[in-house]
Amino acid sequence: MRIDTEFIKLDSFLKLMAWVESGGQAKQFVLDGMVFVNGEVETRRGRKLYPGDVVELFDERETVEGN
Repeated sequence: MRIDTEFIKLDSFLKLMAWVESGGQAKQFVLDGMVFVNGEVETRRGRKLYPGDVVELFDERETVEGN
């Protein structure tokens, strides 16, 4: 996933990837410890993701890329 900004917040990333249907669902998955960033559980839905970060949810995996 390529971003045109310095960073993207985790909940926005999940919605943009269409891995979740809503912000509420993103919040719940993150708070439940179901989302991994760089191989570690991430429980902050506002976590800033930068190019090179790898996000995983269930069997989906995507790397954040810069312009």
